[in-house]
Parts: sequence; C-alpha cells; structure tokens
Amino acid sequence: MAESKPAGPIGRPLDRVDGRLKVTGSATYAYEYAAHGGATYGFIVPAAIGKGRILGVDVRDARRAPGVLLVVTKDNAPPQSPWGPVDLPDRFARAAPALNTDEVPYFGFPVAFVVADTFEHAAAAAALVRVRYAPVPGDYDLQAAAPHAENPGRMNGALPADSAVGDFEPAFASAPVKIDAIYTTPYQNQVPMEPHATMAAWEGRMLTVHTAAQLTTSPQEGLARTFNIPKENVRIITRYVGGGFGNKLPYYVDATLAAIGARMLGRPVKVAMTRPQVFHSTTHRTASVQRVRLGADRAGRLTAYGQDALVQCARFDIYTEPVCGAARMLYAAPNRLTRHRRAKLDLPRSDSMRAPGDAIGLLALECAMDELAEALALDPVELRLRNDTQTDPEHNRPFASRHLAEALREGAARFGWNKRVAKPASVRDGPWLVGLGVASAIRADVLQSATARARLESDGRLTVELAMTDIGTGSYTILTQIAAETMELPVDRVTVRLGDTRFPPTAGSGGSFGAATSGAAVLAACRKLKAALASGMKEAEGSVTPASLDDAYSHAGFGAHFAEVGVDRNTGEVRVRRMLGVFAAGRILNAKTARSQMIGGLTWGIGSALIEENHVDPRYGSFVNQDLASYHVAVNADVGAMEVMFLDEADPHGGPLGSKGVGELGICGAGAAVMNAIHNATGARIRDFPATPDKLLAALEALDG
Repeated sequence: MAESKPAGPIGRPLDRVDGRLKVTGSATYAYEYAAHGGATYGFIVPAAIGKGRILGVDVRDARRAPGVLLVVTKDNAPPQSPWGPVDLPDRFARAAPALNTDEVPYFGFPVAFVVADTFEHAAAAAALVRVRYAPVPGDYDLQAAAPHAENPGRMNGALPADSAVGDFEPAFASAPVKIDAIYTTPYQNQVPMEPHATMAAWEGRMLTVHTAAQLTTSPQEGLARTFNIPKENVRIITRYVGGGFGNKLPYYVDATLAAIGARMLGRPVKVAMTRPQVFHSTTHRTASVQRVRLGADRAGRLTAYGQDALVQCARFDIYTEPVCGAARMLYAAPNRLTRHRRAKLDLPRSDSMRAPGDAIGLLALECAMDELAEALALDPVELRLRNDTQTDPEHNRPFASRHLAEALREGAARFGWNKRVAKPASVRDGPWLVGLGVASAIRADVLQSATARARLESDGRLTVELAMTDIGTGSYTILTQIAAETMELPVDRVTVRLGDTRFPPTAGSGGSFGAATSGAAVLAACRKLKAALASGMKEAEGSVTPASLDDAYSHAGFGAHFAEVGVDRNTGEVRVRRMLGVFAAGRILNAKTARSQMIGGLTWGIGSALIEENHVDPRYGSFVNQDLASYHVAVNADVGAMEVMFLDEADPHGGPLGSKGVGELGICGAGAAVMNAIHNATGARIRDFPATPDKLLAALEALDG
C-alpha cells in the first residue's frame, strides 16, 4: 500500500506549469486586466444596519467629488430580475440584482455604488454618500432561534435532511456504554487571498466579465438571468483565481455592479471588494450546534449512532450545511439517526466553505469517538478499526474502494502511536503538557459534467481548451499531465487554456470534483483525437458525466490524521508539534500538488481547532471580525512538522482516471485530531470550538479544583 512511482507524466510531482507566471507577476487576475480605452473604478457603499428599510440616499456631495463619473442607487439603477429563483437547481446561477430594493436584509448589503477615474477617488466619494434608514429588530442569534428552526426536507436539492436506519432511540437507551455530548462550532470565513473583483465591459449587446470565480457557466447564466439577456451574450473570463475555498462558487454584486456601471457609462468598470465587504457581502460557513450520541457494546462496537445539527441560513435563502453527511458513511452501526434543522436569521448567506458539512461535522463526531474510546478504556485507533465497514451503512452497497483501516494502521506505525500514554496529563516537557490525538477522514467522491477540446497544431503542439478554472490548486498542471500522457507528448509540448466560456463547458472547481471531472473530459478528448489522427482529424471533443461513476457502489476518499500537541500549563497556549495525514484517494494525478492540498487541509484543521472563529454583534447583525488582523487563520508560526502520505489505491469502479478528490479530504477530521491530542495532553475536553487559551485555562482550573 506504500506510494509507488508513476511511469508516465500522470502522478509525477511536476512543477506548476503556471508557476513562473505567478511568481513573476505575469499571471493576470480579474482586477488586473487593462481595458482598451482605460477602465474606471467602482466602489460599493454597504448598509450600516442589520435589517430595515432605506428612507433616502443623498448623493449630492458624492457626485461633486473629484473624479466621480457615476453614482448609482435604487433611484437610477436599470431594471433587473429579482433575486433567485431560490429553488433553482444550480443555486450559483441565480439572478443577483443590485440596488433594486429599499429593503436591507443584512448588514453590509449594497445600498449605493460610486464610479470614478481612480480607486481612491471612488472610495473617497463613497464615504460622502448619506443614507437614511428605518431600522427594525433582526434575529441574529443561532441558539435563540433553535425553537423555530425548520426541517428543510432536502438539503440543497440533493440529500435528505434526516436519515434513519434501524431503531435508534431504544438502541441508544439500552447501550452499555454511551456518549451524549453537545459540540458548537463558530461562524467561519473563507478569506481567499484575492478579494472578490470584477472588470466588466460592453460591446454592443455583448457583456464581457473578467471576474474572480470558481465557476464559469454558472455566473454566465446568472448574469444573463439578472439582465434578461441571452446567455450567449455574456462571456466570463477567469483565467487565474487567487483562492476560493467555496467562497467564489457564487458570483456577487461586484460582477453585477461592474456590469451596470459599464452599461451606464459606456466604459469598462472595475470593482474590488474591500476585505470587510468580503466578510459581509459574500458567503460564510454557518455556526453549528451539534448533538452527537454514540452507543456501543462493551467490546467497542457501535450499536447506536446519532448526530443532530442546527445551522444558520439567510432569511431569503434555503441553503443547509450538510453537517451529518460524513456520519452517514463513516462507521458501521445497525441503528442510526441523523437530522438537520435550519434557522433563518437576518445575516448574510451561509454557503459552501472548504469541505462543507464534513469539516465541522467531523470535528464533533471524531471528538465524540475519542470520548467513547476513553469511556471504553479502548485505544482510539482500535475503536475506529472495530467499527470500519466495507459497506455503506445507510445505502447498503459496497464502497468502490475503502482503505480507512490501512490508513489508520500505517499512520499509527509511522507516527509512533504505540508510545502514546492513555492516561491524560501524563507526559510533561517543562511547562508543556504533551499529548497525541487521532481522527478519521472521509469525503464523498463525485463526478460532474464537463467537455474538453483537444487540437493538434501545425507545429505538432497540442492545445487543450475547456471552461475549467484554476483557483490555485494546480488545474493547469494536472490537465497538462493528462493530455501529455494520453497523446504521448512531452509536457512542454502541451498548452492548456482555461477560464473562458468560449471554451467547452465544465462544472468548474469545487466540491473536490474539479480535477477528476475536467481531467476525465481531457482524457476523453485526447483519446478521441489520438484514435482519429490516422484519418487526418486535428481536433476532437470529449465529455464526461456523473454516470461515469458506477452507482452500484458508494464513492469516497478516506484517511487518518495524527497530531501531537504541547499545551502550556500556565497560559493555555497550544502548539501543534507535528501532524501526519495518511490518505487513500485513488490515483494521484500530481504528487506535489496533491501533497500541497493535504498540507493546506491539515493547516486548516489547526485553525479550526485553535483560532478560527467569527462573532456576530447582536446589536447590528454585523460580523465583529472583518479583516485578517482580527479574523485569525493559521500561519507558518502555528504549524509544526507536517507529513503527508498517500496509499496506493486502485479504484476500478471510480471515474475514468481512477482518481478521487483531494481538495477537501485533508481538512476532514484534522481539527478533531488536534482537539483529541489536547485532551490526551491535559484531560480537558473543549466542546465549544475553537480551543482558545481562555477556554483551556478555565477547563484546567476546573480539573484542578
């Protein structure tokens, strides 16, 4: 099961083909495009109340300010379609109008838009816009809204909100050993390095939008829906994206307002959100309240397995974070119950953030498994092994491939798990209490639809085109490797072009489906072209659909996280000394970029466990943390030694490439391993994430008391 060396380009740790462009500043991002004739600059004016109505907007001073070309409010904004439809199957293709209402649904909602000859002039003039409001009380507290939370029925048009197998309640009540615990996770924000930005320009009836987006066809359809124009009249270009993490799956008002300004002025308009605007005008990860109930026999085999989740949704939306998705697939148990409840609040939209559902659901579930292991006096790795299964426990079908047990065993051997002292607070290193923790990882594997075009040029070079995106994950590189190997060409003879709706459509980047989906389309196109070269064909298209995954099987990637932490007994400070992740993710397309994805996931787990959280000001419904000075993410100083290992895993019933998604698997369970290590180090259980020093000091004092 150890990693093996690939024979061809696929799998090799190839340097990023776009790396030199990025490090030299030659890769052009959305806000950096220079329009013919010069672009103008837009600045969004956000609402300063959490809920209410606009009584009036005074723009006189703003219009007289230096360099101002245009000020837009509801009074002069062009007609647009209303927001939605809310139940559109592709929620990222909804209409997203701007400045079309007097209502303020949440803090930061755009209420005016200023365009000027420079960014500085636009920002200064925006500060001169005066808005009068009629505020009304809003609902901003998730736990207070719990009694009124609704059963969404189905989550985001797909999974059922509730699931049940067997008879959970009596099985849990009669279990000899049980855990019943409440875990809470905070609001989180994706904070991609590149803020949301757009440059829009009209040429007659054609709208061209350079924007920072994870998708291409969805914003194309959405903007067409917003302005009631044919989809073919909208071109989306997003060649380079500075991070997304789910935050750039939807398109936002920066795109809509740039298009409005460009149409009204007859000139290109650029819009970039400020960091506080990104926190309020885009999506976030919901906070959650989770109840996990585990019942086991005295041998450590689960007999009852339950997880309930309360999550936030914007009042005007229907998104439900699928918190319990992992619980439905991870361990065997004959009696099972998972439930989601959705509370609608007067906050911005919650939506996908890296590993939606699983990232926070596994924080709770895998900590509860650690608590169960302690109650059983059983090694936490052994508990997980005893409850492993080769059959999806809720769908009663086999996994296409599942090597969780191998990941746990390999990780335990590599990490030195046998040196772990089971009794908490037993190992000291000066003022530091030292402990080890473990957690399982799972992330469902899916395929979407995509088409790619492969063309052999007159000089023998190969050009591959598809409307895929590269959000910093390495799409350009792995698609180059797939095309080169399939066509038996050196990688430097292949050019991949992405991020343009003039290319064949794809599902874009997100949900860990991007590489497998777009890669399978490139594979199909290149195979078709190669087979037809003898007949003189120089160009071919190939496609993939979700049907390429055998639905007789369940599909997921698996892994095991191990962490060692030190906790300063005097200050409550936690230092992650080392982490190991062992993953079974099918065929690895590029060893270097895959490792980078997993390192990022482990790092994100540290942030989720220790520092990352946002708070809502109950007076205004605003997020308190609005920049990277106050919203803390893990940085180099927070990260100790990290090791990543991939197991060789064949997946004959998976996608055409035999690969699985790696973009999110690395975060799933990582934070729980850190939290479990903290307990082993100190004896303290922190169930309200993250484990900040104040919480740890209070818990340690209680243990001493």
